[in-house]
Amino acid sequence: MTVDNRKALKVEFRQQLTKFVGSLMTHVSTDNNQWTIKGFIDIFRTIYTISADTKIVSKILEIHIFPQILQFAAEYNYRVVLTDHQNYYPDLTFVSTLDDSIKFAVDFKTTYRRPDNPQYCNGFTLGSHGEYFINRSSKKNIQFPYSEYLGHFCLGIIYSRAVSEDIDEARLFVLDQLQSIVSVIRDFQFFVCEKWEIASDRSGSGNTANIGSIDNIQDILSGNGMFRALGEEVFDDYWMNYGKISILDDTGKERKIRNLKEFMEYKGIDSTLINARTRRQRSKA
Repeated sequence: MTVDNRKALKVEFRQQLTKFVGSLMTHVSTDNNQWTIKGFIDIFRTIYTISADTKIVSKILEIHIFPQILQFAAEYNYRVVLTDHQNYYPDLTFVSTLDDSIKFAVDFKTTYRRPDNPQYCNGFTLGSHGEYFINRSSKKNIQFPYSEYLGHFCLGIIYSRAVSEDIDEARLFVLDQLQSIVSVIRDFQFFVCEKWEIASDRSGSGNTANIGSIDNIQDILSGNGMFRALGEEVFDDYWMNYGKISILDDTGKERKIRNLKEFMEYKGIDSTLINARTRRQRSKA
């Protein structure tokens, strides 16, 4: 498959996925912008409210839209492959039913707006920069080797949490009270992007080898990450070498490169290509 064919297929898949997520709002959101999921119900018609815990919300959102994902795949001649093991990358693999060499990685990414500064969100992790990212033929912790994917996409959902005083997780409801239950999340924004487009130059989760995202919501929606003007090849190069290249500081002490500006200077790339807006954003995180 030529480079041009790969690019054309990736553009086409992105357009299809973007059109699809535009239809999800009516599926997950009420007319007053609350989540249509209110809780769990048992056979006695008792409703148990949902915790606002981000892991719980994220998993239920995935389950909520999964039937629509399957319909989308069928419409565009894809089959959906789920990971064989928990915590493997990606969440979903779309494989063409017409040509199984055509594969796309799609990860669900959900996060909430910061209540003290709603222009920013809590951010995402964008997958590992470890073995499978470095060795593109590796099968460690990934469904198919990284190089077999024509594109690596995020299907993202940004939401606001309900005010904690409005949620009583210990309270039980009956079915007739369904409409009175306050949803734990509301005000959804959906987006599709390639993961490199919203990447930052910071690790996403402490000591683990995960790529972090930017956190300004408008920049996320427009794909305006730290590598936007640099391209996917620089993103790959930076994260393959994250924390591996040593330089000397002003005192002559050796230290590892862990920010994009120093990496670009080391590589001889114009560091002004990191836009000022993204640099300011990074300082806020």
